[in-house]
Amino acid sequence: MIVQAVLNTGTRMLREAGVEDPIRDARILLAASLGIKQGRLTLHIYDQIDREMEAAFLANVVERCEGKPVSHLLGQREFFGRQFNVNPAVLDPRPDTETLIEAALSKPFLEVLDLGIGSGCILLTLLSELPEATGIGTDVSEAALTVAQINANALGVSKRCALIESNWFEAVGGRYDLIVSNPPYIAADEMEGLEPELSFEPRVALTDDSDGLSAYRVIVPGAGAHLTPGGRLLVEIGWRQGEAVSTLFQEAGFETIAVSPDLEGRDRVVSGVWPK
Repeated sequence: MIVQAVLNTGTRMLREAGVEDPIRDARILLAASLGIKQGRLTLHIYDQIDREMEAAFLANVVERCEGKPVSHLLGQREFFGRQFNVNPAVLDPRPDTETLIEAALSKPFLEVLDLGIGSGCILLTLLSELPEATGIGTDVSEAALTVAQINANALGVSKRCALIESNWFEAVGGRYDLIVSNPPYIAADEMEGLEPELSFEPRVALTDDSDGLSAYRVIVPGAGAHLTPGGRLLVEIGWRQGEAVSTLFQEAGFETIAVSPDLEGRDRVVSGVWPK
C-alpha cells in the first residue's frame, strides 16, 4: 500500500472519532512512523509503506481516536521552537505559555526561579535563550523532575540549572531577579468541561481542586522574600483570572502590574515588579 492511502485511512478514522484536526494529527503520526520530518511527508506520498510502519501508524491512530494526546504517543512536544520530552507525569507545553516566555524575555535577567517546573519548558527555554543566565526549578513531583532533567540534558543547559523537590518556596533559598510559574489554575467545577485529552495529564498540574487561585495565594505573597529589588514575578493564569490575580499582586506590594494577552487575545500572564 502507498503512503497516501494509509494517510487517507488514518485521517478518516480520526475524523470519524471527532478529533479536532484529523489531517494534521494523521500527518504528524505518519511522519513519525516513517521516521521522517512532517515537512518531508509529501515527498514520500507515493512510496510503498512498510507493513510494520503501517501497523505502528494505525495503532497510534486508534489510541488518538480514544483521546490520547499526540505528544504522549510520540513522547515529545514542540515548544518555542524546541522539542521537549513529555509523558503522563507532566503537563504538555502549550502555545499559550509562550506568552509567558516572551514577557520574561522582554527584560534582562541572570537568575531565574521556576516554581512547578513540570517538563521544564519554561525554565529550560529561558536558559536556552539567554546563555548567560542560570536557574532553579522546583516541583513536588519526583517524576516531573526526572522529565525536566532529561530535557535539560537534551538542550545542553543542565550545568546552568538545579532541579529540586519543593512545594513552591519550601526548599528554596536565595533571591532571584525573575520568578516564573505556570501553576494549576483550573477550578474544580471547570474540570468536567475540559477536552478529553487532558484526562491523560496529571490532575495536580491542572487544578487545585478548589477555585483555581490557591497556588497564587502562596506564590504571590511569598515571592517578595525571594526577589531582588526590581525583580519580576510572572505567572500564567486562566483567561478569567486576570483581575483576581492582579489584586493579589497589589496586596503583596508589587508595582508595575500588567496583564498580557495570549495568541487569542485572552488574559494569560500577570506580571509585577518588586519595589527597589
